[in-house]
Amino acid sequence: MKRHHAVEILLTRPLSPGELKRASRHVPLAVNADRTRLMALQRAHSPGNALHTLRRRLDPRLPIDVLSTHYADRNGQVRLNVAFSRSDIAAIRRAAAARGQRTAQFLSRRVTAAVAARERDRLRALENQLEDLLTNHTLDDVLVCAGHVLSRHRRTPC
Repeated sequence: MKRHHAVEILLTRPLSPGELKRASRHVPLAVNADRTRLMALQRAHSPGNALHTLRRRLDPRLPIDVLSTHYADRNGQVRLNVAFSRSDIAAIRRAAAARGQRTAQFLSRRVTAAVAARERDRLRALENQLEDLLTNHTLDDVLVCAGHVLSRHRRTPC
């Protein structure tokens, strides 16, 4: 059964209004404010098929960097569709072979490790900022201030 899959399209540069209009004739698109990210719905049997279909339909019309499923699958995974150059593919295959892995397995592990490292770095930076705050302010002051800021940013239910 075909379902609709939400796909996020990351672009290499902002789109001109004309490019957006031409691409929207082929696929209905939602665009962010700076025209570097788009969203589309694609009917397909699987998320991977949705990404592949959109890549085929939009690649000639848009400067696409990465396509990704907007929602994680049952396993908590987000699917990516990246167009690699021939030299990139050769280098990836060599690296996978050197580790005795299939190319897809190698890429999956490398991307997962990179995302985890990025998250660790982000949290470490936040911890460092908090430590810096605590050198000049009391714990109570920091907590009260955080509470005020968070209450202003509270999301209202839909």
